[in-house]
Amino acid sequence: PFSLTGSETSIQNLHTCPRALLVMVLLFPGRIAQEQCCMAALEDTSCTQGINMAKDEGDCKSLLSGSSCETKTARMCCECCLLGRALQDQKLSCHLGLPVSHQCGQVSHACCLDGAPQNLNNTPPGNPAKVIMSSFSHHAENNEFPMLLCGSALMSNVPHLFPLIPSLHWPLPQPRPHTGPSHSDINECLLGSYNCRAGERCINTVGSYRCQRVVSCGTGYELTESNICKDVDECETGTHNCGPELECQNTQGSFRCRPRVRCGSGFIQDALGSCIDINECLSQTAPCPSGQLCINTVGSYTCQRNTVNCGRGYHLNEDGTRCVDVDECQGPDAACGGHGCINQLGSYRCECRAGYAFNSISRSCDDINECRHYPGRLCAHKCENTVGSFQCSCTPGFKLASDGRNCDDVNECESSPCSQECANVYGSYQCYCRRGYQLSDVDGVVCEDIDECALPTGGHICSYRCHNTPGSFHCTCPELGYSLAPNGRNCQDIDECVTGTHSCSVTESCFNIQGGFRCLSFECPTNYRRSGEAPRVERSDIIRCVKSCQPNDISCILDPVHSVSHTVISMATFRDFSKPEEIVFLRTMQPASFSMGVPDIVFDILEGNEHNYFDIIKRYEHGMTVGVVRQVKPIIGPLHVVLKLAMNYVTSGVVSHRNIVNVHVFVSEFWF
Repeated sequence: PFSLTGSETSIQNLHTCPRALLVMVLLFPGRIAQEQCCMAALEDTSCTQGINMAKDEGDCKSLLSGSSCETKTARMCCECCLLGRALQDQKLSCHLGLPVSHQCGQVSHACCLDGAPQNLNNTPPGNPAKVIMSSFSHHAENNEFPMLLCGSALMSNVPHLFPLIPSLHWPLPQPRPHTGPSHSDINECLLGSYNCRAGERCINTVGSYRCQRVVSCGTGYELTESNICKDVDECETGTHNCGPELECQNTQGSFRCRPRVRCGSGFIQDALGSCIDINECLSQTAPCPSGQLCINTVGSYTCQRNTVNCGRGYHLNEDGTRCVDVDECQGPDAACGGHGCINQLGSYRCECRAGYAFNSISRSCDDINECRHYPGRLCAHKCENTVGSFQCSCTPGFKLASDGRNCDDVNECESSPCSQECANVYGSYQCYCRRGYQLSDVDGVVCEDIDECALPTGGHICSYRCHNTPGSFHCTCPELGYSLAPNGRNCQDIDECVTGTHSCSVTESCFNIQGGFRCLSFECPTNYRRSGEAPRVERSDIIRCVKSCQPNDISCILDPVHSVSHTVISMATFRDFSKPEEIVFLRTMQPASFSMGVPDIVFDILEGNEHNYFDIIKRYEHGMTVGVVRQVKPIIGPLHVVLKLAMNYVTSGVVSHRNIVNVHVFVSEFWF
């Protein structure tokens, strides 16, 4: 209720604070007393607002969305008041003793008794909110400071309130012992003991109440200090909109504009004050005697004797005594404009030529729009109206037939509109191109060469390189080691070892690889001899050297390596490498056995795998142990690597002997 900002201090609602609390403020100038005084007044105002809303509106919906302390207090008092009204509506006792808080019980009890004036003597005095404030005042006079509902809500400049307290118009109590109950203000608005008119709302004040108008006075009225709607004199305040020829006259809630000058007889005044002549011949019934004609004049009228008046299509005879027919067909104006004319009494009729129709209003021959009257029935395509007739035409791609109405298709291909091929269609034509060409997007007539090599799939048309030609393309292969396949797209390897185009000596073996060949010569190391009697190494053979020691060569006998083998493989560069690729299989004669005493075979890569392109795994196939060498990473050729593989025979954790296999891997530059 207090507004404290800087040096400005407002105590407009200070009267809502109980006197006992103000005594506390004077006797105990501490922050607790100040806060309790303000919180008591704040809670009283919020609770009264909730009670008034329950009594005026009958619900508390507008208080549901707020979460502030004042809104919660107002909502609690509003709902508790509705609870008391419900007890009264059900004709239950207002002393039912509902299991609610003390403050809610006070508000519910007061609102229940509000509709039963005969029970007001049983009602606790004053507003329930003020009853609670009285209780707080009682504790304050006994130097007790209970905390109220809303908590601390005082600003830092509250101490500026104290210089203003002596200006109050009621005496402050002196400190005295507590001898009896303290008196509190009676809330006439809560008890219904107020006398406010319809449209006014009761607001409680200390010791009394005041009435405040709820509904606005409306247009043309103003609210006075005594809460009465007073008429606004627009003429006196100059808020009217009367023109210079009009004068303002005030009325209750509005005003009127009256003309300053009065019009004379025979005139009427309009809204702007101007005088307008009255046509007495039309506004009065038979102003002239029978047989006379009324003629209006400015401000009056005159009467003249009737004369013979012939209607349309008639004229007076030479004597001027009677009306005779006019022969419109004989007039110099050519009434029918070249069409046939038939005279009738008082009128005439035209006989129109074909393509025209007689207009009875204008009495002339109007052209008939055949295209509109017979849509779609006269012409096959387009109909254009002409004066007295019509004309047919055709859409592009057609020509008018001999009957002047139908349309025949035009064969546009006869004029060779296309650069290559033309196909006539109904009403048009279609150009198309031969293989290797496509129709231009610009005019749809010219055929443009298709660059097959530049198409999104151009990289797959040729295995190596694609060369575009007009209307086609051709593929080429690398200059050495490859030739173009019969399909004209793929490149196939040339086996130089078979065709004899290699350059290997008689002591070397020719091994074909992708895109070339290699001249290989393998010799067995010392203390080893070649197994088998083959005089030369074939491309698919494996050269195997077995250990052959002298009887007294102990170091040779103790060497665990029993055999050394060489094999060669050729691979292409994998274009799409997505998973491990198996390239070499080391097949053994060792059965897959897990019994004690049977040697186990352990495969290992000893050399040549510096970039971890390969790995080796053990597998069992058809009951035999097999070592599988896999490529696990993509390799970009050309590349030559020698993998030194070991097959270790292990018994009880000890390598009994070992076989070495040297795999010469040649990776070509291309993927084909």
